[in-house]
Amino acid sequence: MNATPSMRAPSPECLYEVGDLVEVNCDHDRGGNRMHGWIKGIVVQVDNKMIAVQFRANVYLTDGWMVPDHILWYPLTSTSIRPYQKKIEK
Repeated sequence: MNATPSMRAPSPECLYEVGDLVEVNCDHDRGGNRMHGWIKGIVVQVDNKMIAVQFRANVYLTDGWMVPDHILWYPLTSTSIRPYQKKIEK
């Protein structure tokens, strides 16, 4: 009887899991004004290529449209997303 070839389990390619707090560099509302910068969000979905982040504030697409469900999708390799680090107030 021949031995069945086996492969090692795939290593996780993503640093993020559903429920993680992250910061995303995007257009959003802050203090009644629209601005571009880092905003805190929560990861709501992760697949093998993309990550979905939901925000409490209004967020906008690059062409200026507001996103009604407050969810933006990013590639896993995007430089516009990073783990959230709590700001230390002085």
